[in-house]
Formats: sequence, structure tokens, C-alpha cells
Amino acid sequence: MAKIFCIANQKGGVGKTTTTVNLAAGLAKLGQRVLLVDLDPQGNATMGSGIDKRQVELSVYDVLLESASITEAAVQADKCGYRVLSANRELAGAEVELVQLEHRDQRLKTALAAVDGEFDFVLIDCPPSLSMLTLNGLCSAHGVIVPMQCEYFALEGLTDLVNTIKQVHANLNKDLKIIGLLRVMFDPRITLQMQVSDQLKAHFGDKVFDTVIPRNVRLAEAPSYGLPGVVFDPSAKGSQAYVDFAAEMIKRAPLL
Repeated sequence: MAKIFCIANQKGGVGKTTTTVNLAAGLAKLGQRVLLVDLDPQGNATMGSGIDKRQVELSVYDVLLESASITEAAVQADKCGYRVLSANRELAGAEVELVQLEHRDQRLKTALAAVDGEFDFVLIDCPPSLSMLTLNGLCSAHGVIVPMQCEYFALEGLTDLVNTIKQVHANLNKDLKIIGLLRVMFDPRITLQMQVSDQLKAHFGDKVFDTVIPRNVRLAEAPSYGLPGVVFDPSAKGSQAYVDFAAEMIKRAPLL
């Protein structure tokens, strides 16, 4: 049975897509069967996996509107080792179209159930807003991975996200929980970041992943080459940290 995780944070610019593509690549590198679902109309996770969003024939849009299955729509990201259910600008229109449909928040869950045995991990890259698309992701998932920078405003955003997850858990998806907080773009030389990191560990305990992703130029450069950092430069510190994170996820998965 596939473990389905949303990578979500209502604050933008915290490395959600970077985390999604690099965790997918790290898991694939460690021999896992991975499906990446891009739920963001900007399609950054699609492009960051080496797939041109302008060229895809079928996307997550078609799956949500039930005109295609995941088996038909998912494509192999050859250099990365995982499959991608792509997104492009069409997806922005799905927001409006879904509102009128039955079971509009369960569409992705139903589609994923049909391919449950084909993957070990399904990673869903959510948009930063709480939209119908994000809701589809949260209704499908066993849990949420929250990438966050160790800064004051990030703590405020985390409060909002925790409240959202509680509401979805209570009303739509009893399985949903926070799997863990991943500290990203971390610089131990900055005192505030160390303080916020300590606060997170004190408050959330083992919900804070052991792995810490350092601030790393090679990770930032990788998307311009259409690749995750793990594939673009495997020797970079950031890439190695994401492979370590993938190993931590494999270790934790049976317990979740």
C-alpha cells in the first residue's frame, strides 16, 4: 500500500516544491517506487522534474475531471527515476469547474486508490493557498510534511496550517495528521534560526525530523536545469541532506 504525503505550507517561498522533487528523487535513488503529483497550476514541480508542462498531453487536470486515469496521465521523469502527474495553467480552471461537481474534494483520492499497489510513496506538491486543489491533496493523504524555515513569521504560518489540518481531519479525512516538520534553508550561524529550531523541537518533539536541509546554492540552481538537486549535483550538501531525509522517511513509513 502506497504512503501518500502532502508537502504543504500556507506560507509561500518555503521550499515546498524543492522538497517535493528532491524527496522524490532521493526515494527513487534508494529503490522506492514514487509518484509525484503536482497540484500547483504553476507547474514548478513538473518543470523541476525535467518535464515540459507545455508539452504534456494529459495532466492532473484531466484526472480531477475524470477524463483520464493516473495510469494514462502520469509520465516517467527519466533522469529522476520517478513518475509525475503533471500540472500546467489548465489546472487553474479546475478550481472553478470542481465547485459544481459531486465529491469535488475526493476526486484525487479516488484516482489514487486505483493505482495503490503500483507505488511505495505518493508525494503531492500543494499550492500555497488553501484551495479546492489543496483540499483534494489533504483529503487523499495519510499525512502532511511541512517544510519550514526557522524564522519568526514561519511559526505564525505553521499555526494556520495546523488549524487547517485539524479541520480537514475532523470533517473530511480521519487519517490526516502532521507527519513531521522539515527544517529547510537552515544556517546554524544565524542565532535566530537556532532559537526557532530549539522552540520547534521543544514544542513538537519527535514531529521534527532529524534531518536538516542546509541553505545550498546548488539546490537553488538545479530547477533552472529542470532537475532536482539530488540528480543535478549528488555531491552537494543539500542533495546529500535530501537523500538522508528520504532514508529517514523510509524508516518512519512503516510506523505511520
